[in-house]
Amino acid sequence: MGTVLTAKSKKEVVSQFRQSEIITAARKVFAGKGYLAATVDEIAQRASLAKGTIYVYFDSKEQIYNAVMSDDLEALRVLTIEKIEAAGTVLEKVSAYINARFEYCEQRRDFFRIMYIEPSSSTVWSKAKVMEWLREPVRLLTAAIAAAITAGEIRRFPAETLAWIVVDMTSGALQRRLSFTPVTTIQQDSDFLIDFVNAALRPSAS
Repeated sequence: MGTVLTAKSKKEVVSQFRQSEIITAARKVFAGKGYLAATVDEIAQRASLAKGTIYVYFDSKEQIYNAVMSDDLEALRVLTIEKIEAAGTVLEKVSAYINARFEYCEQRRDFFRIMYIEPSSSTVWSKAKVMEWLREPVRLLTAAIAAAITAGEIRRFPAETLAWIVVDMTSGALQRRLSFTPVTTIQQDSDFLIDFVNAALRPSAS
């Protein structure tokens, strides 16, 4: 009985390793060519695997693409939530959100290029799915903003709307960095956006 369980465990480890190899290779291919132009042959070549091996783990290019997006979005979601929950004040939580996205973009530019640069009409990953992955970070920001408004720490405005504005501004800044050759560092962009949001949230003078 123990031998069977050990063999199964080894098989699972190999399977996870192969899938990770394929996802890493596919991320590069999709980022460079886009979903429509990319081929399973190119992914196999990038992963140094036979095309038939790819199909052992994934049924189609679409399934590989979804695996790439799911893998990165989950890692980003976990990182963002951890940063927000570890922060203290509402402004620190907003800063934590912005910094987490910028830091992850610096580490995984390929993923952000897939998500932001390729036209949505040519992808199989819908915006609705991306919004679903953002739901928990936005919920945490909304709760912190609502509490700060009640305490009079920041200006009054619908809390969830403010949370989404932070999300949208961060996404816009990241898209600009990926679309053009930046003249500022990623830290400068992050710091400027944080200062801008902090200034906008200050309570209005009575």
